[in-house]
Amino acid sequence: MPLKGYEVTLEDFRPMQERCSNCLGCKFVPFEKIKSHRFSRNCPSIWYYNFNTYSARGRFQLGQTLQDGYVDWNGQALDAVFNCQACGACDIGCKITRFNLEPLAHNIALKERAVEKGLAPPALEAAARQLSSQKTMLPGVKKEDRTAWASECKLKDLSAGETAAYAFFPGCQYAYNPVLQCKARSQVKILLDAGVDLGFFGNGDMCCGGRAKQMGFREAFEQEAGYNAKIWAKIPGIKLVTPCADCYHAIKRQYPALGYNVEVVHTSELICDLIKKGKLKFRKDLNLTVTYHDPCHLGRLGEPFEAWEGTEKKVLNQIHTWEPRRPRYAGTDGVYDAPREILNGIPGLRLVEMERIRENSWCCGAGGGCGLFNETYALSVAGERVTEALSTGARTIVTGCPWCEINLKTACTGGTIDVVDIMDLVAQSLS
Repeated sequence: MPLKGYEVTLEDFRPMQERCSNCLGCKFVPFEKIKSHRFSRNCPSIWYYNFNTYSARGRFQLGQTLQDGYVDWNGQALDAVFNCQACGACDIGCKITRFNLEPLAHNIALKERAVEKGLAPPALEAAARQLSSQKTMLPGVKKEDRTAWASECKLKDLSAGETAAYAFFPGCQYAYNPVLQCKARSQVKILLDAGVDLGFFGNGDMCCGGRAKQMGFREAFEQEAGYNAKIWAKIPGIKLVTPCADCYHAIKRQYPALGYNVEVVHTSELICDLIKKGKLKFRKDLNLTVTYHDPCHLGRLGEPFEAWEGTEKKVLNQIHTWEPRRPRYAGTDGVYDAPREILNGIPGLRLVEMERIRENSWCCGAGGGCGLFNETYALSVAGERVTEALSTGARTIVTGCPWCEINLKTACTGGTIDVVDIMDLVAQSLS
């Protein structure tokens, strides 16, 4: 199976479909990391549906039978294809137990083939149309309102010819969601007060398109990525800072696979660096016990892309290997430390960890478009995370992704636990 850049189709995965050994790595947290039976699962889909086809192993089998014509692209087959958050937990489990399979890329390839056949759920088709017409996948908003959030910010407009060291790339939720817009402004103020040379793309700001890729709309994603890359190329050496985990993953991992390279940092990384340099100092005690939720696309899927071109080989006609050695995305090099260093540095704040953290974190449920077409499932997954958070004794969940914040908040009923962005706490302690 040759893998070069992004040129991978469903047929390329045939050797992996045949080679999966049903080791259970895609269903459970790696065994040495399990702390209890209660929180031992890693894949939301198989956890919720409790049927093998909804696991990465089952989707390998499904992909094979779909290609061979034993199963039609309809009914439960399509249901299993699209009810995947593309969270990557199965991929990390597989890397630990097998090393040589790519279940996440295969799951997305299944979605891409279904989209090619015109079989995507209507809600996802509507989101793709919205991306084409309004440059965002959020329903009911218009491109002309995208920069309204920044009207009160003293940001340089890079689209108007100004220059800056960093460009603030808010992502769609922070750009359009009225609850989150004020948080975007707060983050910009913190960065400007710390002396960061900061601008934004003004009318040139668009969706990163990463969610389109997660949903199977490969062509739509590539078009959006190409547009953004063209805008960014006008400002040589620009660095992006984003508060959105999905944007971070798209720019860090998906864009370079297309040949578009631009440096990107998450706001927590930049803020952590500014604290270490003494440019930001916490002043206010926060008497809180919190637990941190690692967003999938900031954590295990936040590792940088490594270019590779090679072929698959067999040693002694048995052991599969790659020539040259293929990059192994095991999730360990994502953004984990910066958020925790910030939280541990806030006076009066106590951080307690959940059982499933870092590369083995449980998904919030909102990824892969599941929150758009299967809200019951998405909120059940979020509810499982809330239950895990409550088991720590914390009454506040902190995260670094607007999608996680929204879905976890929606799942919280009765005010049992609060959900905040890490930058909310930074702002409180700096004031």
